Amino acid sequence: MQTPLDRLADFDLTDEQRQVRAVVREFAEKEIFPHVETYEREARYPTELVAKLPPLGLMGPMIPEEYGGSFSDVVTYGIIMEEIARIDWVVASVISVANSLCAGSILNHGTDEQKQRWLPGIASGEILCSACLTETGGGTDLGNMASTAKKVDGGYELTGTKVFISHAEHAGLFFVVASIDRDKKHKGVTAFLVDPKATDGITIGDFPMRTLKRDKLAEVHFENAFVPDEALLGKPGGGFPVLGSALDTGRFSVAARCVGQAQRCLDLALPYAMEREAFGQKIGEFQMIQQKVTDMTVRTQAARHFVYQLGRMKDAGIPRASMEASMAKLTASKAAVDNALDAIQIHGGYGLSEEYEVGRLLLEAKSLEFGEGTSELHTKMIAEFMLGVRKQ
Repeated sequence: MQTPLDRLADFDLTDEQRQVRAVVREFAEKEIFPHVETYEREARYPTELVAKLPPLGLMGPMIPEEYGGSFSDVVTYGIIMEEIARIDWVVASVISVANSLCAGSILNHGTDEQKQRWLPGIASGEILCSACLTETGGGTDLGNMASTAKKVDGGYELTGTKVFISHAEHAGLFFVVASIDRDKKHKGVTAFLVDPKATDGITIGDFPMRTLKRDKLAEVHFENAFVPDEALLGKPGGGFPVLGSALDTGRFSVAARCVGQAQRCLDLALPYAMEREAFGQKIGEFQMIQQKVTDMTVRTQAARHFVYQLGRMKDAGIPRASMEASMAKLTASKAAVDNALDAIQIHGGYGLSEEYEVGRLLLEAKSLEFGEGTSELHTKMIAEFMLGVRKQ
């Protein structure tokens, strides 16, 4: 049965996009949902669940068909991200990192040889991806990264440590940024495509978290790790243009995932509010609970509109939409966190019990406020774009 929010969410989508939503939602609910809580408790990476993605074309939704992908349009990619993340943050992250950061960067800046080497394997699921960007001294200020890339005969030696790295232990491709000259700040940042299984000098260590244990976040250490010249993505010192286009799409993906989590909180809160009784009536009949339901609904839909607008701009061929990406990411991540808080309040003490998932969703949503730029960064960027201090 269609809900009012279903109508709001897809009134202007194509029939094909609606079909994608229905197929992905059914897949996520049947194939992924039954395992999420178990995998989280066991700190178990969802290898078996990820293996179910390629047959449905879900590992390459931003990769063209000529490389084995299933790309149709960016809005459809956002719908996929939304529906997978509505059920599981980690499986959605596998798709997001592979497509938004890695495959997207290769498509926009890679050589023909790099495209042929990496893209078919990513689309088929044979190669999982990991983005090694964040460092111990800070994740947002990429211009001041400490990791270095020293030019040597035939390639570069990478040295430095990256933290909060998703999928590292299982990845067959690292998207790495390091500086060839730290004095040059952002003009020294350089991007590389690294095969971790064929590169000496890489150590992957555990990075224990209170949440997202099934994601197996890692610390990745490079110690004079030699990578050949053909691993260079773009030009030496040209890492920021690579990151710029990648982060636009990455923020679109994260924002879409936040919409999925905000929607999940609403999906869980509504039936509970109409089942739970207090003082002789359903708690959903109390005005203060109704206020929360209204706030959750409006937040979710507002965030969804920002995400779809950004997707349509990308589909229209606009190369950079950094302000709109910041608006979508800021709005959607806040919606995910606030909806989780309201869902927990509606559930009362049960919201923090293991029997209900809303408590887990709060911690996961909060982590999405940090990924792809903090809320503070995006607030600053939006203001600077509007004031003319920053240009697209």
